[in-house]
Amino acid sequence: MSSATIETPEHKALRTAVAALGQKYGREYLARVAREGGHPDELWADAAKLGYLGVSLPEEYGGGGGGIAELSIVLEELGAAGCPLLMMVVSPAICGTVISRFGTEDQKRSWLPGLADGSLTMAFGITEPDAGSNSHRITTTARRDGDHWILTGRKVFISGVDIADATLIVGRTEDARSGRLKPCLFIVPREAPGFTRSVIDMELQAAEKQFELVLDEVRLPASALVGDEDAGLLQLFAGLNPERIMTAAFAIGMGRYALAKAVDYAKSRQVWKDPIGAHQALAHPLAAAHIELELARLMMQKAAHLYDAGDDLGAGEAANMAKYAAGEACVRAVDQSVHTLGGNGLTREYGLASLITASRVARIAPVSREMILNFISHQTLGLPKSY
Repeated sequence: MSSATIETPEHKALRTAVAALGQKYGREYLARVAREGGHPDELWADAAKLGYLGVSLPEEYGGGGGGIAELSIVLEELGAAGCPLLMMVVSPAICGTVISRFGTEDQKRSWLPGLADGSLTMAFGITEPDAGSNSHRITTTARRDGDHWILTGRKVFISGVDIADATLIVGRTEDARSGRLKPCLFIVPREAPGFTRSVIDMELQAAEKQFELVLDEVRLPASALVGDEDAGLLQLFAGLNPERIMTAAFAIGMGRYALAKAVDYAKSRQVWKDPIGAHQALAHPLAAAHIELELARLMMQKAAHLYDAGDDLGAGEAANMAKYAAGEACVRAVDQSVHTLGGNGLTREYGLASLITASRVARIAPVSREMILNFISHQTLGLPKSY
């Protein structure tokens, strides 16, 4: 099923090339890897070899010199083929972007080439059990100890820590002038003493596992701090805006995959005289799902354009809108697709049932739709806060 886009010829060529890679692997590959408790290493390696993982990273550090616009295309098309790589949201999009924008020269040379060619992976740790969507309640703290930092705290729902070489941890340091805590980012190696992880038992069928992390007096060198200690929220949102854009890409790809399955089925399934797709009760909801996915993509493209152009403020609003729209469109597309197949929609053979759970992720993570509505009502509409 074609999807018209307002894109450059280079972007369209990228879509075509990534779609071909996705078709090589497909949904069954990713489902099998998840069932076996493994990781999509082969797909990750092929995507890296073709330059897709590092497409948004600077050329001088081994990347493709593009932006989040290009990286979101990669993830969307892999998702549309049924094999999205969740760690693309985390490793190149969040961590790679933060390091390329704010890291020291040594950090850039140590991490960016590996993140670009797939030989290194980095996780991202911000969510905490008692903070929820309130980032001001983050309790992971970092205190100075001579030339070192000491990190203490807990994190939950952190993806891919078992395969990541390090985790970019959001902690809080004390401002010497005001005494207030401010957010800072630290690179914590996987095997750092005091840094432990435990798997969270999830109903979600995915190759990427979720972890709870404990940082018990983790001692880090001064070089573990990314960027300026006083930059605070600027550096944090340099990673969170790409995260929202990439989550939108993840959701749009998933919705497209489900919708394509339903359309193919509706064209061939015949119960009465005509295929079931001829009946408006099925045709119209599928058409509406397609429209919603296309609208969500347009907002995602706008957000990526603004971010790549350096408009962090404008990108923040658009990225939240894109994530909201894509999450809603994905859930509805999956629901309608399963419903179109009826009982077959719940069988393993057709591969849609597991998406019922997976599609909820785009509504919940990395920020809930309710918090996005709060953001838009406060920041865009100027309405007073209720909290």
